[in-house]
Amino acid sequence: MPDTAALSDELVFLPLGGCGEIGMNLNAYGYGPAHSRHWILVDVGVTFGGLDTPGVELICADPAYLIGEQIDAVFLTHAHEDHIGAIGLLYPLLRTRAPIYATPFTAELARNKLQERGVDTRALKTLSLEATVQAGPFSVRYVTLTHSIPEPNALAIETPAGLILHTGDWKIDPEPLIGARTDIEGLTALGDRGVLAMICDSTNVFESGESGSEDTVRKGLIELVAKQTGAVAVTTFASNVARVRSIIEAANAADRSVCLVGRSMHRITSAAKAVGILPANLEFVDESEAGFVPRENILYLCTGSQGEQNAALSRIARGDHRHVSLGEDDTVIFSSRLIPGNETQVYGLQNALAEQGIRIITPRMVPEPIHVSGHPCRDELRRMYQWVRPRIAVPVHGERRHIMEHAAYAKSLQVPQSITPRNGSLIRLAPGNAEILDEVPSGRLMLDGGRLVPEGAEGLIERKRLSYSGIIFATLSLDDTGAVVDGPVVAVKGLSETDGRTADESLEPLEVAATRAVEGMKRKDRLEDEVVERVVGRALRKACEAEFGLRPLIEVIVLRS
Repeated sequence: MPDTAALSDELVFLPLGGCGEIGMNLNAYGYGPAHSRHWILVDVGVTFGGLDTPGVELICADPAYLIGEQIDAVFLTHAHEDHIGAIGLLYPLLRTRAPIYATPFTAELARNKLQERGVDTRALKTLSLEATVQAGPFSVRYVTLTHSIPEPNALAIETPAGLILHTGDWKIDPEPLIGARTDIEGLTALGDRGVLAMICDSTNVFESGESGSEDTVRKGLIELVAKQTGAVAVTTFASNVARVRSIIEAANAADRSVCLVGRSMHRITSAAKAVGILPANLEFVDESEAGFVPRENILYLCTGSQGEQNAALSRIARGDHRHVSLGEDDTVIFSSRLIPGNETQVYGLQNALAEQGIRIITPRMVPEPIHVSGHPCRDELRRMYQWVRPRIAVPVHGERRHIMEHAAYAKSLQVPQSITPRNGSLIRLAPGNAEILDEVPSGRLMLDGGRLVPEGAEGLIERKRLSYSGIIFATLSLDDTGAVVDGPVVAVKGLSETDGRTADESLEPLEVAATRAVEGMKRKDRLEDEVVERVVGRALRKACEAEFGLRPLIEVIVLRS
């Protein structure tokens, strides 16, 4: 008789973040019957709040579907924030004691994430490069790739139903400067064995050619920094330790000392020193002493390439950094790309620098490369598919347009089947043809101050409305018979007079409307606070729209004497 339990076993893939956006990666693989699956998680990342989420700094995927499930392990592919940034926030929510696996540099930074949130770090297990881990029915081997951060890894995931390659973030860099080259031999060997599915980075699928090498950037930076007079500031992604090292080399070649400016720069370089990626004796000029170094002999290595409000370069541009200032004859070099969506902040930052007479240099302004992407362009994707030869392509790490284009490109490369997941797509990879079985609950959690709340939280909705239209307060005092003792008195926040003052005289029509609304109520209705609040609120809403053309939040406060 056939084993009916074995026949019901399925291998499924579930992205809860990273399909529909670039960032916030949270992926799960399950094996077993639908009612009793074993799971492993791959990456637990964040994305960042913006102008449409006032007060929210970090956003992460909602793992609610996995709470209470049998999670055998969590694997981290590399140390970028969109892959590890939520580990301290979400691991406690999962109610699991599953080990968290990472290679040394990633583990060093993940440990900090756990400690920041008060999470016990004993679950974190540091692996050697190319290690193999058994986790329930999954055997997971780390495969060396190249990217824009030390120790990027793909995961070769062995299951009873077939072999999966989860690429994480990658590119093909022939001279990565830090770490080993892409393990082409290992990837080809996987392809020879037979790969059921490849879950693959889609970020640069619209870009032809190849992403370029860090070695060419090193040469470009050395040449560019040597030409500058006055102080030089270079801004880049702090996590790109190879780039950081190239900038240090460029400074040394130009007889400049390096000053790190920004928390992330200090955090990443400390982690790189701790695991031997950067020399332990590497020294930098302290911010408080950099001002005493001649301008032509200093290079500031800064965070803030994306115009982040509180990052080092923005504070320098505003002139409110405690120790660092720039002026005429100084230069700021952007060794970074402009991430779509950050245009307003970055151009605002550059304008603020230009206003002070500071020269700005971006990658498009110079003949030699001073930045290359960390993600694969089309030629690199083609080579990866030629090595791995999966039966199923599952594009992830992209917006919808990236995922759809990647799926079409994989088919053009003779991959038999492509699946285009959304966050929450429960995909059966085996047995049989790959298909989306279900769309499970998924969503976002917002870090609102010190607590995680769902993206539709009423407080967040109110805050957004406050940012658009302000708020009206109306206070009135009624006695036990419903007679008006005082008020209504109207006050506002976020509304202005035409001369720019906070609204004052213009509130008179609002007070008149609120008074008439109360006077028009029956005495018995005035005995019910909720009724009074509703009637007065409706009158204020109409009056405010007529007077200001806005529909602010309205708060009616009823006092009883």
